[in-house]
Order: sequence, then C-alpha cells, then structure tokens
Amino acid sequence: MKAALDVHYEGDRAVAACVVFDRWQDSEASDLIRTIVHGSLPYRAGRFYERELPCLMSVLHLTNHEFEVIIIDGYVHLKPGAGKGLGLHLCESLPYSPAVIGVAKSPLRVADRFVAIHRGRSRKPLYVSAIGCTVDHATRSILGMHGPYRIPALLKLADRHARTGA
Repeated sequence: MKAALDVHYEGDRAVAACVVFDRWQDSEASDLIRTIVHGSLPYRAGRFYERELPCLMSVLHLTNHEFEVIIIDGYVHLKPGAGKGLGLHLCESLPYSPAVIGVAKSPLRVADRFVAIHRGRSRKPLYVSAIGCTVDHATRSILGMHGPYRIPALLKLADRHARTGA
C-alpha cells in the first residue's frame, strides 16, 4: 500500500488528506481519508515541519495501514546545517519504516539530495527526494504514476481532497 499526503491551511486550522493506492500506475484511489487539525502553527521559514508534521501524523493515525511508501508535498532532505527536511522528520516519527518520497513543486535553496524531473509537456520540473529507497527509484516511480500532466493524478487528488473534500 502507498499513500499520497497533502495539507491545506485555512487560518488556524489545517485539513490533511491521505490518498491510499496500491500500484504506481493506479488512476484511482482505493481509499480517501481527511481530517481537520485545529490550532495549526503559522509558517516559519526553516521550520516548515513544525507546521506540517502534526497534520501528516494526524491523518496517518486514521488509517489502518503501515504503508510501504508515503509521498509528501515537500522535500525529504535539507543541506547540512539547515536541519532535516519534512520527509526525514516524518520517517523518524513513524513506528514503522516506509520509504518516504518528497515531491516538491518549487525549488528550495536549502534542499539537498533531490532530482528535478519533467512529466508530461511541462517545462517546470518537480523536485523528487527520498529516504528508504534510492532517489532513482523514487523518480522512476513518480514518472510512472498515472496522468499526462506535470503533477500525477493521485497527487492532484490529495491536494484537491485536502482543499475541498472532493
């Protein structure tokens, strides 16, 4: 089982979504989970994980799965001296050891150990990083996900489910 997670912020509350799927090529989720987290922290540069991690953990606690792979909207690793990326914090917070793949839409100056990939006809890359698998495996997996556009269909679904519940 695999999971794609995303979080949407609305003032001091956050909505976390989890899209559960089996195969990289799946076009539909096998399950959708959504939860509201009240009292989310404000964004602080260099401390993104403090805001995002509690939301991700909250939605993961609602599942009955120990996922083999978890995909997040963000980076796994940061450069030495910049701390840990969200993906590494998530990996260290779980009671099991999935591969965590970060798929970021924007470059981050302090990000480390990522590969820029292009999907579909987009000239804008996605930035893929990983722990628990090689970054090469992670990039091949993201490139192989369903959907003709820059963002794979199930990652778009995670974003939409967090924003609207649809």
